[in-house]
Amino acid sequence: AGMNGTAIENFVCVIFNVSFMNCTWHVSETASGDTQYYLYWNTSEKEDFTECQDYIEDNRGRHTGCRFQNVTIEKNKATFLVNGSRSGQSIQLYKKKIVLYRIEKLTPPLNVTVNCTEASHHCEIRWQPPRTSHVKRHHCFKYEIVIVNK
Repeated sequence: AGMNGTAIENFVCVIFNVSFMNCTWHVSETASGDTQYYLYWNTSEKEDFTECQDYIEDNRGRHTGCRFQNVTIEKNKATFLVNGSRSGQSIQLYKKKIVLYRIEKLTPPLNVTVNCTEASHHCEIRWQPPRTSHVKRHHCFKYEIVIVNK
């Protein structure tokens, strides 16, 4: 339902700092100034969709994103729906399934220490894995060390 070309565009979600998620989108070019969008999501087909509680707005007060807190990635997939209205007309529904662990930006490794000895010209670098809400096996991480001589 809804007029063709009225759905949102460029829907993107990112999980950061372990449990925060931002989803953003662009307003359709055919959307009039009184168009308003609403985001709903769920992580299981057995549960109801939940509406965004903290919208991001553009300078006209239109919803262009949502901020989430306390997000967990225990269930792999989430379904996102964005619908809307304008002057009583329905907007084309946007629906997207996202594998949540694929959109997580990991924090840097923790407690990085570097010990170098001048006599042996060796350095020992140690760290702990980054915090994450879903990786329980630390051997899943791969690291790259870039050493720059100054």
